[in-house]
Amino acid sequence: MDKKYKSGFAAVIGRPNVGKSTLINNLIGQKIAIMSDKPQTTRNKILCVMTQENMQVVFIDTPGIHKPIDKLGEHMVRAAQNTLNEVDVILFVVDANEKIGGGERYIMKRLQAAKKPVLLIVNKIDLIKKETILPIINKYENEYSNIYDAKNAVDDGNASKFATVVPISAKNKENLSDLLAEIEQYLPVGPQYFPEDMVTDQPERLIVAELIREKVLLSTRDEVPHAVAVDVDEMTTRKNGDVYVRATIYVERESQKKIVIGAKGGLLKQVGANARSDIQNLLGSKIYLDLWVKVKKDWRDRERVLREFGFND
Repeated sequence: MDKKYKSGFAAVIGRPNVGKSTLINNLIGQKIAIMSDKPQTTRNKILCVMTQENMQVVFIDTPGIHKPIDKLGEHMVRAAQNTLNEVDVILFVVDANEKIGGGERYIMKRLQAAKKPVLLIVNKIDLIKKETILPIINKYENEYSNIYDAKNAVDDGNASKFATVVPISAKNKENLSDLLAEIEQYLPVGPQYFPEDMVTDQPERLIVAELIREKVLLSTRDEVPHAVAVDVDEMTTRKNGDVYVRATIYVERESQKKIVIGAKGGLLKQVGANARSDIQNLLGSKIYLDLWVKVKKDWRDRERVLREFGFND
């Protein structure tokens, strides 16, 4: 029997720092979503496209759902929750090392109300003993069943159950082929939405800005990361084929600016060197990266500034 081509949208949902971006990058085979050990790394919904002979999956990498403390946080949570209504299947990614807490229960209630098939993805199994995987799965299945809200969830007999469970290691690419096979089961028959060579809907400038922000997150202390935004002011291809990129790193305090620049500009130089490597891999050209650091006081709580930085629900 001829197989019909499938295509659809898959939301990747979970608490901050459970490995959502690592999972998506390894599924599509290219670094698009930035990665960091800092929570709330992803701030916008990012469409990442994976095209195979039998299907095209449009993964939506969402900000981690968390209790917001500023307007930026409120935007991030709304962006993640709104995504649930736009997709064919939901991947609920959890950390095998973390106990089930209020954050996970809050997300599970939202998932049941979304009336979509939910795949439980137990990530980071490379960090635990194999014999503990099944008990972890059982705990999540029991919790999901116990918090079932009949008033908000669809009454089809399956609302209190995960559609399936896949234990994986996104970092080591373990069981990712099994995960793709499960995703295919829940996609509708349809055409390719995007060209085969397209991997994201984001413009190059935004991806470049995110790669720079990632390097700042990896290089700074706890007081800085959430206060950082990056804007690419200029990106020009020169006659010799090299690309000139001028970008501004925004922080909220003068003290944070000093940290990002570092002693004698050392930290900023390191950020630039690390970002340049990733940007060259992305664009396939030699990069001249010109970085500046500016203070934009309390930008995370200023709606106008958030809109200027592209944070729109």
